[in-house]
Amino acid sequence: MGTILNIRTGISCRCRHTWQRASRNTLWCLIGCSIGDLGTIMFFQFSGILWPTLAIMILAIVNGLLTSILLETIILSRQMELRLAFKTAIGMSLISMLAMEIAMNLIDYLITGGARLTLTVLPLMWIAGFLAPLPYNYWRLKALGKACH
Repeated sequence: MGTILNIRTGISCRCRHTWQRASRNTLWCLIGCSIGDLGTIMFFQFSGILWPTLAIMILAIVNGLLTSILLETIILSRQMELRLAFKTAIGMSLISMLAMEIAMNLIDYLITGGARLTLTVLPLMWIAGFLAPLPYNYWRLKALGKACH
């Protein structure tokens, strides 16, 4: 991946500081996304309400995006006016959040066969959710100088 990123964009993938910042940003996003995503799956898992797996996962993704935007807004509001914080959170990388959400839900589906949380699948979902957008977040910082935190 590093070689491809370097060849196509001319961006070095060896900047430890940028990887650390991208990792920190990605972790905050993962926390926000996990709250809505996993909360939705847990609700359906424990309530016994029968919905198709795809419908649960789509709702989980939407809720994950919303809670991530909310958390980003709260974090950013310490640095800027609330209105600007919200605008920044909305404008931050939807691509990154979608990659994270899709990776997490795909792992859940592939391992459990549905929208089910187990102690086995949770760490794997978090790892996939963290790693999927990380190269993009690194690129975004290096190429565009854009970060949400």
